[in-house]
Amino acid sequence: MIPIDDSPIVRDGKSLILAMDHGLEHGPVDFKDVQKKLDPSTVFETATHDAVTAMAVQKGIAEGYYPSYEDDVNLLMKLNGTSNLWMGEPDSAVNCSIDYAVDVGADAVGFTVYGGSNHEIEMVEEFRDAHEQAREHGLPVVMWSYPRGQGVKNDTKPSTISYASRLALELGADIAKVKYPGSKDAMAHAVTSAGDMKVVMSGGSKTSDYEFLSQVEAVIDAGASGLAVGRNVWQREDPTRILDALELVIYEGETADAALEATE
Repeated sequence: MIPIDDSPIVRDGKSLILAMDHGLEHGPVDFKDVQKKLDPSTVFETATHDAVTAMAVQKGIAEGYYPSYEDDVNLLMKLNGTSNLWMGEPDSAVNCSIDYAVDVGADAVGFTVYGGSNHEIEMVEEFRDAHEQAREHGLPVVMWSYPRGQGVKNDTKPSTISYASRLALELGADIAKVKYPGSKDAMAHAVTSAGDMKVVMSGGSKTSDYEFLSQVEAVIDAGASGLAVGRNVWQREDPTRILDALELVIYEGETADAALEATE
């Protein structure tokens, strides 16, 4: 692992990664109630918030929009991704090279691995190549570690999430992005399973302010290093308010109740 705490995508040992790779992964459906967010520049504007340590996007979005925000936003280039139109065993096409990510100005790179898929072996080999090339450029690597496929019966089972964090550690990731395993104790085990590697929670589908912040509070209390979130921020009418609250919970250790009260 590289000295990740010295990376611009980490602040005081924590990370809040704003993700907008949904246009490829899910299609426009995630934007149906927030049509203006179809314009990536509106989400890049959101990412200028002090709480956000990086913006995770695919190559085309980075190429088209990041140059206007490079002074205010740290870029996490997502190297692989597959549309929701794909109906086979979970897999993810490699859409961007490390050299190209560097040329665009990436501060870090992200890569999905679906442990348990019939395509796991080839995805891990692709991750190996990306990881070793990223090391040559001193770029941190964030693994979207998502057990999924015929080999996985429950992708949020505590033992599965702990395996996901351990898989990322074993393969050399600097940060693992994993789903929430349902409780603070289960999340703590996933963090322990990751050794010294940082673990962040995937934000998931939009929920209420209190439900979302309470889950983030539990994750931080469990020893995780933050959050990688998309819809639970930019699908809201006032994303700045939720980011203000997340800043208090993640970096200041405030409770969800206190954070909501402070941002009313």
